[in-house]
Amino acid sequence: MPLSYGKISLITNLRRKLVIGVGLGLIVFVGLLLYGDIQKIGRLLHEFQWSLLPAIIALTLFNYLLRGLRFHYYLKQIGIRNIRFWTSLRVFVGGFSLMLTPGQIGEFIRLLWLKNLVGADPARTAPSIMVDRIVDGLVMAILASIGALIYPQVWPVIALFLVVLVAVVVTVQIRPLAMWVLTIGDRLLVVKRFTPQLYLLYDSTYELLRLKNLLIGLGIGLAAWTAEGVAVYLILIGLGAAGSLTLLLSAIFTLAIAALLGGFSGLPAGVGAAELSMTGVLQTVIRLPEEMAATATLMIRFFTLWFAVITGSLTVLIWRKMLFTSAEDAADVPDTGLPEPIESELTYEQIG
Repeated sequence: MPLSYGKISLITNLRRKLVIGVGLGLIVFVGLLLYGDIQKIGRLLHEFQWSLLPAIIALTLFNYLLRGLRFHYYLKQIGIRNIRFWTSLRVFVGGFSLMLTPGQIGEFIRLLWLKNLVGADPARTAPSIMVDRIVDGLVMAILASIGALIYPQVWPVIALFLVVLVAVVVTVQIRPLAMWVLTIGDRLLVVKRFTPQLYLLYDSTYELLRLKNLLIGLGIGLAAWTAEGVAVYLILIGLGAAGSLTLLLSAIFTLAIAALLGGFSGLPAGVGAAELSMTGVLQTVIRLPEEMAATATLMIRFFTLWFAVITGSLTVLIWRKMLFTSAEDAADVPDTGLPEPIESELTYEQIG
């Protein structure tokens, strides 16, 4: 089955963006090694309490499971009911394979997979990803606020993030305003051709940000990212830090503030901005020496970024036929062991 021009363009551009992200990640990795002194980092890794590794991995996977459950819940709320949780989870985790694209735009490949699997209109399902990021931003701001009890100097920064994110949620919920804007857009020739998709996009976003769904999303997100914060706490203990409630709050704060700054930087998966802020917080708040802060940052980012990319890539490799082949064409596609993409209405331009 031949690839369409739009599909080739999509894959080519995502691959190019992914290379940029991976390259930037390698530069940051080398920079951290040099900052912390390679020999000292090697010694700390050798002395690390590796018996904590299973718990760290389990907490990270628990984070994926909960966020995958939220993704499945969002799909149900916007009318995508002909999909099982196990399928939703694979679609969600598979998107991690393209986290390293600028702005994580590559994760919108999930829209193509959902169209292939259940025929879902990308305009309807796009908010499941957009709202997921908004809610995670709110979760990180809340967790950072809790951690800021021990480091109040960052309150203005956290308050700014909260104001911006809450403003987005409130604006979406002012339906008359949104309808007025969409009506104006309907009169513009450039926008008019996309008007049906824009209405569908807004309706799904509005539904997912209604109070009930917002609170459920926040609750699941808080549980998921708190688990990841505990994993960060275990990494710090494994490196020799003394366990305490203060250290736990500091670990959660470190994760949250790095995620906020990395997310708003627009860099691929926040690479560079997240590491810089994380290393700085570990040194100023927890008072770790340079080599320990650099080692902790490398390990934390492995389990919060690179482990996700690896897990997502394995998911795509294992279930590539399911993800890239539509249900209608599955019977006609020979089982060659290679992904056989289909014609899709989703183009690179629609993804970004």
